[in-house]
Amino acid sequence: MKSATITWRTYLFPPLHPEGPGFVGVFALAALILWWIWTPLGLIGAGLTVWCFYFFRDPDRITPTRDGLVISPADGIVQMIADVAPPRELEMGTEPMTRVSVFMSVFDCHVNRSPIAGTVVREEYTPGKFLNATLDKASEDNERQALHIRTNDGKDFAVVQIAGLVARRIRCDVRKDQPLLTGQRFGMIRFGSRVDVYLPKGVHPLVALGQKAVAGETVLADVASSEAARDGEAR
Repeated sequence: MKSATITWRTYLFPPLHPEGPGFVGVFALAALILWWIWTPLGLIGAGLTVWCFYFFRDPDRITPTRDGLVISPADGIVQMIADVAPPRELEMGTEPMTRVSVFMSVFDCHVNRSPIAGTVVREEYTPGKFLNATLDKASEDNERQALHIRTNDGKDFAVVQIAGLVARRIRCDVRKDQPLLTGQRFGMIRFGSRVDVYLPKGVHPLVALGQKAVAGETVLADVASSEAARDGEAR
């Protein structure tokens, strides 16, 4: 079992996603130019550089490895839970599946992880709009990247990266027939967006609306559980 080793260095300076260094460098250069023009502008630039660094952070996560656990693919808030048909581009039929939507703000880590172990049956990119990702119609209208994942025991899941209002690039690093581990990194979205997970019939979400989810760690559902869908309240 892999243990987490956290030091003040890894806490304050987590590893960066490969796309990060270039963006951080551009922000830092802009901050230096602004500092030369006018110090207050330079301070704003320095703050934005720090934000950019943490936007592209890619820390290790400790993923529960028991078979059947469905793990959050994204950091953020569980913003919607609904029974809807899976994305039509994946050709998984029209029977409703439970969709759990996790919304990522510009302050969340944006590295996405596989919700369950299996094989990529199909992957489809769909161009579209850049509506606010908190809207239900963003699932149909926005630019998105969809994956159909089939587990070793034949259960079908879908995970969809959805661009948001300020997101302009979806990165997906996996292809058809590629095996995935639960919690394995498979892509990211810049700069604010949403990830949907579609659960097979009979699998109920074990998170509540408004709950904070952590990619690679928070259990969204358990294939082996007979527990009903959970409710929650702010306390």
